[in-house]
Amino acid sequence: MIKTRDNIRNIAIIAHVDHGKTTLVDGLLRQSGTFRTNEVVAERVMDSNDIERERGITILSKNTSVEYNGVTINIVDTPGHADFGGEVERVLGLCDGVLLLVDAFEGAMPQTRFVLTKALAMKLKPIVVVNKIDRDGARPVEVLDEVFELFMDLGADDEQLDFPVVYASAREGYASLTPDPGGSKDLKPLFEAILKYIPAPTVDTEAPFRMLISNVTGDEYVGRTGVARIDRGTVRSGEQIAIFTQGKHLRYGKINYLYKFKGLKKVIVDEACAGDIVVVAGLPDINIGDTVCVPDVIDPIKFVNIDEPTLSMNFSVNNSPFAGREGEYVTSRHVRERLYRELETNVSLRVEDTDSPDTLKVSGRGELHLTVLIENMRREGYEFQVSRPKVIFKEVNGMLYEPMERLTVDAPDECVGIVIEKVGLRKGEMLDMHPGLEGFVRIEFRIPARGLIGYRNEFLTDTKGNGIMNHIFDGYDEYKGDMAGRNRGSMIAWETGESVVYGLFNAQERGKLFIGPGVKVYEGMIVGENARPDDLVINVCKKKHVTNMRASGSDEALRLTPPVVLSLEQSIEFIADDELMEVTPKNIRLRKKILDTELRAKAESKKKK
Repeated sequence: MIKTRDNIRNIAIIAHVDHGKTTLVDGLLRQSGTFRTNEVVAERVMDSNDIERERGITILSKNTSVEYNGVTINIVDTPGHADFGGEVERVLGLCDGVLLLVDAFEGAMPQTRFVLTKALAMKLKPIVVVNKIDRDGARPVEVLDEVFELFMDLGADDEQLDFPVVYASAREGYASLTPDPGGSKDLKPLFEAILKYIPAPTVDTEAPFRMLISNVTGDEYVGRTGVARIDRGTVRSGEQIAIFTQGKHLRYGKINYLYKFKGLKKVIVDEACAGDIVVVAGLPDINIGDTVCVPDVIDPIKFVNIDEPTLSMNFSVNNSPFAGREGEYVTSRHVRERLYRELETNVSLRVEDTDSPDTLKVSGRGELHLTVLIENMRREGYEFQVSRPKVIFKEVNGMLYEPMERLTVDAPDECVGIVIEKVGLRKGEMLDMHPGLEGFVRIEFRIPARGLIGYRNEFLTDTKGNGIMNHIFDGYDEYKGDMAGRNRGSMIAWETGESVVYGLFNAQERGKLFIGPGVKVYEGMIVGENARPDDLVINVCKKKHVTNMRASGSDEALRLTPPVVLSLEQSIEFIADDELMEVTPKNIRLRKKILDTELRAKAESKKKK
């Protein structure tokens, strides 16, 4: 029996990174009475992961729900960064509509285009929320025009173009139906818009039960749990069910526990029916994309196609002289198990074996996607090495194709020339240029993905730290030809020992140092960036020759320039093809693949021949 469940709304909040999705969810939770009056609640309460809190970005999709006027509003908070697009793609299937957040100052950005494309393709009902209308320089009316043009550009139909608009300040916790908030003091206009415009699920509650697992989490008490929206029928706790994995792998199990979301908590329920978003526990080896249904009617639901990875890196066992000193999990078995375990929840990641038993090829959506995995692993006690990222090429009809990115740059007026020149050297083609924010110009390019590796630091230097760049995958195109690599060499330690002031003082005139005094180094370790294109071997452990003679002025304290401390992302961007990054829970070190100076020199001379 088909019926409309008016007491439920299922929505996802989608936007470009840092446009205020998680802050808006905070406001909806607070104003719906989810928390007690005296309850202390952290800011951005949905960002529960340590890295999410430190970086201020959402990495994992999360579910919550609020009650408003007797209606349960299930909310999915999604990542805003293009590298975590796989998280967005698979959870949109839980929803009937989306809140598309756009910053009233920055306007429509690359990720806005990406998430909106996915939502329109799935025929989800959009509500456009122009956020941060209280920000200095906010231009809500112009931004709304940009969003309308974006809808038209993406081929939205007439019904989708007739989208409702709400203006809001998520941080201050108010919304309005006009750009001028007037006396608005709360988010009531947004709640009302959700109830009015987001369609209630129309479902068949009496048909045979089935649902598609969209997310998998772990629980220390009940084990592995799956998050899904019930597609049809009714399910009860303790019921026997069938689990169908894509690829015709069928097994059976029993639902031990059935939960629904209530605020930030999961509450146990006895039964749930079509339209509900639930969490199930007790199913054996449940995975994202599995169909759960009644044993008599095996009718799988097609899982959404996840975009393919564009970058790959090699993860290998650490074989440096300092191997095993700082990590808890250091063997190839440990690294392999951890990477394959990541595949269970990270659907846009790929892990492949290589010719070497100590090396695995890991492919992801972008540098951030891979660096977050690396950071999580080192925090868990893993020790390993990674290579420079490489783009994944495709061969179509005998032609070589490479991944392209749509790059959006906001650069100060005086820096536009150097930015266009540098992007041009990396095979980028300019698509559009127009005045942006005050004193800035917005430029759009189409550039090979390999052209962006290592460019961010250069861009920040060229724009004196004021530029903003964002990019998103934009399909494949024919190979654009060879590209110039890094134009500066590395400074490499000559011997194993401890760096001293005297050795560093002599080295700092040749380039930038990455280490200070008192740091343990080994032969072949990278300790700085040479000012010239060639690599330079230096002795940072060299001590001053001691004599009885003292000369006036020559023994004054040597002054060192503070070293440049590279972050994880900067380290990955810096390394060349013949270099590796050594990752441990305590340190990130850069090194040459061949540590021995003489062997490295022989290998380079063979290469030149």
